[in-house]
Amino acid sequence: QVQLVESGGGLVQAEGSLRLSCVASGRIFYGMGWFRQAPGKEREFVAAITWSGSSTRYADSVKGRFTISRDHAKTTVDLQMNNLKPEDTAVYYCAADPSPLSSWTLGGMDYWGKGTLVTVSS
Repeated sequence: QVQLVESGGGLVQAEGSLRLSCVASGRIFYGMGWFRQAPGKEREFVAAITWSGSSTRYADSVKGRFTISRDHAKTTVDLQMNNLKPEDTAVYYCAADPSPLSSWTLGGMDYWGKGTLVTVSS
């Protein structure tokens, strides 16, 4: 059983930056990524990276502002968030799944973390 633990959330002013991290309990040969859920809204895809780290995918709303990366041991995935906006406020969830990145926007991941709250003030 894979466990995912997120960290790095917090309160930041608009145009600021935060870095989220997700640690997997063991070495997993899956893609990893991030979703978020804002108050009153459905969970949505943010970014994902393949097991090798060679391919990434981003939601249009975060392209050019967020960067996903993965460590050499493949157990940690980070999300560098720059130029944050109030609409980025949400609980951010780490996920892991063997499916191609092209299907990640549909949700239904095999493994989920419990989430970390990001609040962006205007």
